Amino acid sequence: MPNIIEITDFSASELDVYARLTEAQLLNRHEPEKGLFIAESPKVIERALDAGCVPVSLLLEPKHIDGEAKNIIARCGDIPIFTADFQVLKQLTGFPLTRGALCAMHRPPLSDTRRICQSARRVAVLENVVNPTNVGAIFRSAAALNMDAVLLTPACSNPLYRRSIRVSMGTVFQIPWAFLGDKSEDWPDQGMALLKELGFKTAAMALKDDSVSIDDPRLAAQDKLAIILGTEGEGLTDSTIADCDYTVRIPMSHGVDSLNVAAASAVAFWQLTR
Repeated sequence: MPNIIEITDFSASELDVYARLTEAQLLNRHEPEKGLFIAESPKVIERALDAGCVPVSLLLEPKHIDGEAKNIIARCGDIPIFTADFQVLKQLTGFPLTRGALCAMHRPPLSDTRRICQSARRVAVLENVVNPTNVGAIFRSAAALNMDAVLLTPACSNPLYRRSIRVSMGTVFQIPWAFLGDKSEDWPDQGMALLKELGFKTAAMALKDDSVSIDDPRLAAQDKLAIILGTEGEGLTDSTIADCDYTVRIPMSHGVDSLNVAAASAVAFWQLTR
């Protein structure tokens, strides 16, 4: 029988993980093995379970217990299943967007960059992309447009932040990803050296005088290519661009100088994985 627990008070401690813990508290850098993340919506929860993530508890609208979340409950064993009236749950920020289902899960161990890149041909590298919405959108494009992995510099927003997971529609659980180092000083020198050691040519997405067009045949001909995208606003650092084998631009019209990093990633992934 499911372990269903009804919550009537928004201040109940059982709701802390969903309503009151910050992303930093969920991440738990001091004891990463105890870190948690929140998956929102039945589809995203299913994708996390498919990836082997271990659930801690569920929070559901009552109507979903025998509805959209029925299969999820069957897969989650005897974990607590908290339920509450919608008038209680709507006090959760963003809850109306989640289709009535949240799941707290253990954070999986971080992947090893060398391992996930061993057989990869096309990888995305995100340099200091700090907006969780952009990170999630880039992951969704990477998964949809045939990228093999996503690598992030240490200053990037964590892909398991709640908003990143939601915007990605759970694709953060479907495409391999890893951080290029533990400290900000590990990038670009150590990270770029590792990419080259792994056999990747590097393509910096940047508007420079010597940029080549994204449809340049030399890019498509590369056996292993790392597509490097920069932070919102500033773009890639000069040192990163200087270290790359190519500097690549997406041709623009109507006087537009550039695309948002998430939009640019979709264009780049589509063109360079064909």
